[in-house]
Amino acid sequence: MIQSNIKRKNTQAVRVGNVVIGGGAPISVQSMTCTKTEDVAETVAQILRLEDAGCEIVRVAVPSKEAADAVGLIREAIQIPLVADIHFDYKLALRVIELGVDKVRINPGNIGSRKRIEKVLYAAKERGIPIRIGVNSGSLEKDLLKQYGGVTPAALAESALRHVRICEEFNFEDIVISVKASDVPMMIETNRILAEKVSYPLHLGVTEAGTPRTGALRSAVGIGALLAEGIGDTIRVSLTGDPVEEVKAGFEILKSLHLREHGVTIISCPTCGRTQTSMFTLAEEVEKALTNEKKSLTVAIMGCAVNGPGEAKEADLGVACGKGSALLFRKGKTIRKIREDEIVETLVREVQEWTED
Repeated sequence: MIQSNIKRKNTQAVRVGNVVIGGGAPISVQSMTCTKTEDVAETVAQILRLEDAGCEIVRVAVPSKEAADAVGLIREAIQIPLVADIHFDYKLALRVIELGVDKVRINPGNIGSRKRIEKVLYAAKERGIPIRIGVNSGSLEKDLLKQYGGVTPAALAESALRHVRICEEFNFEDIVISVKASDVPMMIETNRILAEKVSYPLHLGVTEAGTPRTGALRSAVGIGALLAEGIGDTIRVSLTGDPVEEVKAGFEILKSLHLREHGVTIISCPTCGRTQTSMFTLAEEVEKALTNEKKSLTVAIMGCAVNGPGEAKEADLGVACGKGSALLFRKGKTIRKIREDEIVETLVREVQEWTED
């Protein structure tokens, strides 16, 4: 792996089950189920798919007592840490804490009276369970909307800090902060403000980002901009679709900045008039064939004689395609010439047989 030269902001470490957020730990990738949480079988099945894709922390919605009661059964059936997403009803928070959830997402400000807040924070502290303070642009407090003249980065940051202060008043500092907006520049600026004001780890995401195509792009801009500045300790790419796609997109963002290794990275040329190979089909077939490969290496699929050989040599594995054939490269060395119809099979086999020595 190429080492990143990004200097990450120092934040305190928060343990969520067997995953550490902040404190210099690897930036973790999260997702959230889109099932009815009370449907234990369906929810567990989706989480197991997320685990297989590499998801490191998963969140479930807990809007009811039935959903809260299901948390314990779900927790027993999965391997990765489980986060319960709760609003308004402090009793639901107490219930999932009792059942052994690994983190609770709340806004202390909407849980109710200080006595109720104290009960939740005391129970979480007693069991060593952290709290994720989650603020969204779509649910900003009315007094802050009035004070700041609408939804602004300063207003969003103040909302988060208000909830942080409530926790600190009860000597609870096992906190992760998440402030999300669907507006990318607003999300970026809000997290910059928070990074200057607190040392708690930050969870990054563009909320309601959109479909897997547009949402992944918008998330990459927002999350990637902050990560490049050293801001952020865990991420979720919010997409309208299969949550497995969120995990894939999250790791691609981290891989692009050399912040994590996770599976094969495909490099392929955009094609031009010099190309003599069906690059679109070829790149898609290779990517699909290697989508579940766990080895972390770079595979280049290049289509012309100008940049092709150089890019292919720089990758761990690569092909530089010509008319009806391609040169195969491994670790910068030319291995042999192969036919065009052998490219996919050859690259897949080379990856499967790959060793670092």
